[in-house]
Amino acid sequence: MATVYEIVQGLAQAAANAYDGALGEDYEPVKTGALRREEGNMLIDRRVMDGFNVKFYGNMMCLTYQSEIQLKEIYAPGFESETDQRLTDIADWIKKEYKRITGDAVTLTVEGEVDIRAENSSRVRSWITAKKIFKIGGLSEDMSDDNRGSTNVVEKSWETFLAQGGWNGKGGKRPDNDDRKKDKGPQS
Repeated sequence: MATVYEIVQGLAQAAANAYDGALGEDYEPVKTGALRREEGNMLIDRRVMDGFNVKFYGNMMCLTYQSEIQLKEIYAPGFESETDQRLTDIADWIKKEYKRITGDAVTLTVEGEVDIRAENSSRVRSWITAKKIFKIGGLSEDMSDDNRGSTNVVEKSWETFLAQGGWNGKGGKRPDNDDRKKDKGPQS
């Protein structure tokens, strides 16, 4: 059984192996099969900039995809389902790459719907940012509870430091070697 660190490290490495211009073990460009930049002929077609990233929140992985896009593609029927399928294909590629790197399998279960944001800076330049959340198999449920707060007690040395009141605005005692003029507050 892999540790949390090993699973997260493997998924992050799998995602990192797909950077633009990456070469595989056979010195051929890495193809995920899901990115738009891999479509068409590189020499004569307009270069498409797109890519993806992963972030981890407890036992969840957030897959983010960004791409340049034309407005007519955004308004085309089936745009959302096409983008959702693209994110699913990227997740499948990440699972395959994870297995290639670590030798173990990982499950990624979809949590919720895809979130797509389309923006433009002019009538010509537009881009989308889409994200999809996946639950990582093999990680415990209690990792996602971020609102518990700290249960650690304050160490005695920090407690005495905080009791002096220097940083908490309660006018703590100034040290003997502090020869600055006493601050009278803001001038009006």
